[in-house]
Amino acid sequence: MQPYARIALGFLTTYAMQLAAEPLPRFSPTAVWNQNISAAALDPASSSMIAALSSLGGFGGVSFQRMQIDFSLIVVHAPPDSPMRTIVTHPDGYYSPDCEALGAAMPVPLNAAIESHVDLDCDNEAEDCHLLVVQGSALYEAYHAKSVGANELQAQCLAVWQLDAVYPPEGRGEHCTSADAAGFPMAPLMFNADDIAAALALDATGGGDLGHAIRFTIRNERMASDGSLGGVGGRLYVRPASHAGSPSGPSTTIPYGARLRMNANFPLTGYNPAARVLLNTFKRYGIVLADGGNITLTAESDLFTTTKWADLDIDSRVFDLTVGAQKVNVTDFAVIDTGPRIGETWDCVRAAAPPPGLFKDGFENPAL
Repeated sequence: MQPYARIALGFLTTYAMQLAAEPLPRFSPTAVWNQNISAAALDPASSSMIAALSSLGGFGGVSFQRMQIDFSLIVVHAPPDSPMRTIVTHPDGYYSPDCEALGAAMPVPLNAAIESHVDLDCDNEAEDCHLLVVQGSALYEAYHAKSVGANELQAQCLAVWQLDAVYPPEGRGEHCTSADAAGFPMAPLMFNADDIAAALALDATGGGDLGHAIRFTIRNERMASDGSLGGVGGRLYVRPASHAGSPSGPSTTIPYGARLRMNANFPLTGYNPAARVLLNTFKRYGIVLADGGNITLTAESDLFTTTKWADLDIDSRVFDLTVGAQKVNVTDFAVIDTGPRIGETWDCVRAAAPPPGLFKDGFENPAL
């Protein structure tokens, strides 16, 4: 992913400038993502999994270990009269039946931009090219997206989430992917500068939190695989995931879907109030392993937010370069017990579509 600065350069059309800041989409407070796990039981193998992940490189890329933040994604709120674009297949094919059927349409307003870009043009054979759009209670998340002509959008997946619906534990379906390889929704597990500013308005010292788990990524070769579970190439996942991408690490490390909780005794000393909000969120709601990648956390660009990241003194390296503060490492976390490992067959069985507007749970909340 490219630095979020690319997005801001010269891009604010008159239409976009007139938009009011909108909150990131969320499921209801009873959703699994929004459950406080500060007292949840640990996986019996938590210590050994964390040790194995640390030995493989922990958070970060091939040549570095750090919890870094990516600011390249934008979540766009589409007015009711937004133009619609029809989904057509990607050159490398389309994930079916995991994703919405080809020919489905999604709203794409005039200010929409694919991650790391200022418009809808993206090299979707080399980059992730996520496009995230909210319209009412529907969340549209496209992967490997790119504009084709005036009325079509090329993509490898379009996943539509109903924010006001209840989903079964397997989400949109067992062994089914989404715009994230774990089958997760993306936007509800992200955070932005306005989220942190709202928490600081309630507690200026940074004693608050964001109230939901945050998505994170690590490299696929650091995620667990195990040929004994019957998955394709040893691939596996745990709840709340419904899918695994291409994990290729030893069975002793953490699996796709793992929910990690920061140790309660991790010191906040040296961190500013905004960073403390994030650290408290790690401790109370945790982070969930959503996809493969080098950059650990995903925040939203401040292109459309009222508060800017500079206002909060938060940058991509806040958790390893803050002077006088303890650097955040993977060994500062433990693994929550969210159930048994599931071998990934890549044979998606879609769950029944939840009735929109009838429930307010987002996901059923399994015992934690």
